[in-house]
Formats: sequence, structure tokens, C-alpha cells
Amino acid sequence: MSDIEVTTEIAADPGVVWRLVSDVTRMGQWSPETTSCRWLGDATGPAVGAKFKGSNKHGFRRWSTTCTVTAAEPGKSFAFDVHYGPLAISTWDYRLENTPTGSTIVESWTDRRPSWMRALSAPVMGVADRGAHNRRGMESTLAKLKAAAESGRSAVSP
Repeated sequence: MSDIEVTTEIAADPGVVWRLVSDVTRMGQWSPETTSCRWLGDATGPAVGAKFKGSNKHGFRRWSTTCTVTAAEPGKSFAFDVHYGPLAISTWDYRLENTPTGSTIVESWTDRRPSWMRALSAPVMGVADRGAHNRRGMESTLAKLKAAAESGRSAVSP
């Protein structure tokens, strides 16, 4: 069960939305905390087992994580596990459903940090309530994703 879920209706086909959210090289366009992502090794796109590096920032703090894709079903789901070195940090999951007006996307976050890391999060990361912080970030991410999908900018990269 996820810790946080945010749902948004998008007036675009689930396939279009899936292509946007599963193109991790564009995550910096949507997320207020992730600045960029790049595929690692031979990975060139979303496939179960593919790995990518995520670069993030909050205020003056910067860090990177290694992510492994755990679900990649076009038009349906995209998910990945996040690790910082050997430590499991979180799972991010995007589920899509077709609707009469386009699609519904549900973004969920599951905290997988060890308890000692959760306790150190506020002073080290400057985030007192990671759940509330992530909810705000997820709402912002989905709003930007919605705007891009509905405007037809889905095929344009910066």
C-alpha cells in the first residue's frame, strides 16, 4: 500500500500520457524536486529492469539516486524503485485508466527508507514532513504533465 496517492484527470489518451511519464529524461520538466534523469547502461527507454539515475535538489541540497523500472505497460502503468547506494528509498508508481474524456492518472509514492533514515530526514534534507512535501510535489508534477499532454506538447522535448 502506498503512503501518498494523487489522482488527476487528463484530456488526453492514456498512451500519450504514458509516453510522457515514462520518458524519464523529461522528468525534470514535471517534477519540482527532480532536476534530470538519464538511462544507465544499455537502457534507452522504459522496460522492466532498466535502470536510470535521477538527480534531485531541494533548496541548496543536491543528491542523486539509482532507479530500477518495475512496471512498464504502455498506456497502463509505469513504476520504479529508488535506491541511494544500497538503501531502498521509495517506490513510485503511475497507473493510467481510459476515461470517456481521456485518462485518469494516479501517482503513488511508497516510503521504503529505514526508520533511522526517516528520523534523520528533517535535519539532513530540510523536509520535516516527507509525505506532505511529496504530496505537494506530486500535485505539481501531475499539473505540469496534464498541461503538456492537453496542449499537444507531448512530442516536443526541450
